Parts: sequence; structure tokens; C-alpha cells
Amino acid sequence: MILLRSTVALAFIGLAGLGLAGAALGAAVGAEIEIERMTWTEIRDAVAAGHTTVLIPTGGTEQNGPHMVLGKHNFIIAETARRIATRLGDALVAPVLGYVPEGDIASRQGHMAYAGTISLTQQTFIAILTETAASFRAHGFKTIVFIGEHGASIDPQTTVATGLSQAWAAEGVRVINAGNYYGGNGGAEWLKSQGETGAAIGRHATIQDTSELLAVFAAGVRMDKRVADKDGVVGDPTRATAERGQKLIELKVEAAVAEIAAARRVDVAAAAAPTRGFFGRIWHWFFG
Repeated sequence: MILLRSTVALAFIGLAGLGLAGAALGAAVGAEIEIERMTWTEIRDAVAAGHTTVLIPTGGTEQNGPHMVLGKHNFIIAETARRIATRLGDALVAPVLGYVPEGDIASRQGHMAYAGTISLTQQTFIAILTETAASFRAHGFKTIVFIGEHGASIDPQTTVATGLSQAWAAEGVRVINAGNYYGGNGGAEWLKSQGETGAAIGRHATIQDTSELLAVFAAGVRMDKRVADKDGVVGDPTRATAERGQKLIELKVEAAVAEIAAARRVDVAAAAAPTRGFFGRIWHWFFG
């Protein structure tokens, strides 16, 4: 545990029905919702006024072909998290966690084969998620939401969310991984409805994420460097447009808002009810 905590310290460097209530809360505490842009007293007052949901966005620093900057995920999720929190009406947004598992470092596996990629082990990433959530729990947040932009982040986020929800249910604290943001937003299906093929949509640094980055940070895309199916690209980014990006981002935001709203309607104890089980007991023993 001591080693993990030391590693974590190093790693840190670097729906309409909610509208009226959210507007009232927003007026009470001011318009700012990004924690790193707020003072500690503003955060304290926001929690006291009912802003007890916090979004923890996770991005990634990885190769995205010769045409897209390594911070793609971080730029996209910084924008989508703001939009999600605004629609929820009573949520704050934590700073983006920009380092996630990207492949084995020693063997340069996965995205680590490309210069500039930064990777964490699963163990370190789980520790970061756990202690980040624990920090917000200590400050009075009752709904803690992980939102991930990167495929390799989803399973560990789900594991941590499940374990912490079971461990903290008696305190009325729920931890959610908003998995539909990444895996159930309908973006690929929408692109197919626009005439794109599965091969063109691809899996990495292609139509979907290139379009999304064009929509939020166009300077992060080198339009003349776009190539299909080579140099770290799997798919065809030449088909990307900012207009498509706005639609794809909206699908992500809608999926996350719906999932979070549905989870908040379920009683905390009931959501964690199945049984704490062995994993839950171990988690509770370590983290309270």
C-alpha cells in the first residue's frame, strides 16, 4: 500500500427534469463548475448548496497517428465533462486524469510503441481512481462518477466503482462508472447511417475521434497529415469533419447524462445490495 501511494503521488503530477433544480443550485453557488478553477471555500459552499455529484474524467496521453496530438482524449473529455455537468445541474468536474494504462512500458507494447505515449500499470491506475474518489467522499460528495475516454480505462473504472459503492453504501455514497459514454453512445451506428463502413470507422485515430477533436480543438489536428490504416491509425480519418464531431460529442453527452440520472434514481443501499462479498470486504478493509 505504501508503494502504491508513493506511485500515485508521482502519477498525479503532470435530462430536462433536472434543469430547474440545477438552475437554482447554479444561481446559489455561481457559474463555475470546474474544481481546478474554484477556491476551496467555493467548493465547500457548492457542496453545502447541493452540488454533491462530482465527475472524474479520465483521458489519456497516447499516439493518435501523425495527424492528431497526443492529448486528444484529454481535450475531448474536458469539454464533454463540462457539458455533462451543466446538464445534470448539480455536478462539479474534477481535473482530467491524463495518464491511463496504454500498454506495457518495458516491452513498448500497444501505444507505448510510439513516442510520447505515457502509460500506467493497471495497479497504479486503480490506486489513483480509488484515492481520488476517497478524497471527494471525504469532502462530502455523495455521487462520484468516473467517465473514461479510453478503452483500456473502462474495466478498471468499473471495478473500482463497484467495490467502492459496496464499501461506502452505508454512508449514502455511490460511485458510478458511466460506461455508456464510451461504449454505448451510438456513435459508430450513427456514422454507419451516414454511409460509412466499419472499416472506415475503424478503431483508433480515425473518423470518430478526429471529428470530435476538430469540434473542440481544431488546432490539434494536422489536416495534411491524415492517413488511413498506417502509422498508428486504424481506420480512415480523412472522412472526419467538425460537424460530425459535434454530433458525436452530443451522443456521448446524452448517453452519460441518461446513465448518471438513472443511477441517481436508485437507492444507494439497494444499488449495492447484492452483497459485499469477498472483494467488497477486502476493499472495505483497505479503504474504509
